[in-house]
Amino acid sequence: MDPTFDKAVIAAVSNRVHKVPTVDVALAQVGGLSQPVHTLYGGAQLFKNGSLAKLGDLARGHFTSWVDSDRALVSILDLEEDRETPWSTVYESVVGRLRHKPIEDFRIDFEDGYGARSSEEEDLDAIRTAACLAHEMEADFLPPSFGIRVKAFLPETVQRSIRTLDLFMTQFLEATSGVLPSGFVVTLPKVTHKIQVGAISDLLELIEGRFSLARRSIRIELMVEGPEALVTEHGTNPLKGIVGEAQGRCRGVHFGTYDYSAALDVSAEYQSMDHPACIYALLSMKASLHGSRVWLADGATNILPLPVHREIGTRPLTVGQKIENEAQVKRAWQQSFRAVHNSLKLGLYQGWDLHPYQIGIRLVAHYAFFLRYLPSAMQRLSSFLAKAAQATAIGGTFDDAATGQGLLNFFIRALELGVIGTDHLKQVGITSEELMSRSFIGIVEGRRNMK
Repeated sequence: MDPTFDKAVIAAVSNRVHKVPTVDVALAQVGGLSQPVHTLYGGAQLFKNGSLAKLGDLARGHFTSWVDSDRALVSILDLEEDRETPWSTVYESVVGRLRHKPIEDFRIDFEDGYGARSSEEEDLDAIRTAACLAHEMEADFLPPSFGIRVKAFLPETVQRSIRTLDLFMTQFLEATSGVLPSGFVVTLPKVTHKIQVGAISDLLELIEGRFSLARRSIRIELMVEGPEALVTEHGTNPLKGIVGEAQGRCRGVHFGTYDYSAALDVSAEYQSMDHPACIYALLSMKASLHGSRVWLADGATNILPLPVHREIGTRPLTVGQKIENEAQVKRAWQQSFRAVHNSLKLGLYQGWDLHPYQIGIRLVAHYAFFLRYLPSAMQRLSSFLAKAAQATAIGGTFDDAATGQGLLNFFIRALELGVIGTDHLKQVGITSEELMSRSFIGIVEGRRNMK
């Protein structure tokens, strides 16, 4: 049977379809950095020369003081029944990561982690921490990504936030002779409207002009901590417009678990990363920014792996106190492991931490997630590529590209984390260039065009 639509009808409909807007390019410019696994926040009042090295030592020391082998790790997580995960490789990978790159992303915090302080004290801290950050830069102690979190652009804090931003950026750029590392970012918390994003973008543009920096070289990061950022009074999702107001300056959007759930009247007992309200918000964020390269980050767990009891002077801990300390650390590690694993299942590959002691277990969750499924993922992706090539060779269509894309997403994140290398890609039969194109269909089409 022959088609009934004539060429004019087909052309008219095709022209209409071609007018469907694609993702705004202003949302797709984050620079050449790899997305970090975690962001660590630290109060500005505590930041000084050598702080980053000390925080790394704390993260590494805490982890190794509680687990000295893969068997100890499995025991503390109560996962003895999980025999599919290569725990020895997980343990060795985490120890190596903590040795070489314990802090991937850090924020000097002038908001929640800073507390209520006088204006005079914040002025001094803004200037002092900027000088310290410049010192860390000169000493080559900076992590790949770093920056500051200012106060929210809300009526009660906006003027203080602007002043801190001005003092900090001026001191830092003067101390570095106008050199701004590519990993630097300014975090704006409690964003509720695009006007706030436009306002901070305008201020940063003034700073860029003053120091002859390239336009939009100072990146920003936004925090969603209330429903206003996800639902307008008309019932629409404004997040894409909020991010778009940065005109390519926005690098990432972080989620604030506890502020968000509190705003929806969730009681403290049930505020957690896996609360349905938080999962809904995170999936809304992902959907609204789909197709962009803006990094999304889940929130943090507030159960810290801190011992309940500490030794005082020369008096050692009792057996009972040691048992309570171990129980607290186990509880915190297990909760963090579950929370991060759930984030990974949702397709969220970054989160933020409140204490360096949380970093080790976050890395454990990441390595366990990817290493457990790596053998089957390699086999499946290799098979999918072969089937797609066979389909294109005979002029057909490969009809399961969505699963192929999901496998591709897995390998992209595994490569960025360091779980896999080029040898794994060779075994699968895919090049680094093809993988980082981030498009399974694009890979198939590229191979078709090469024939």
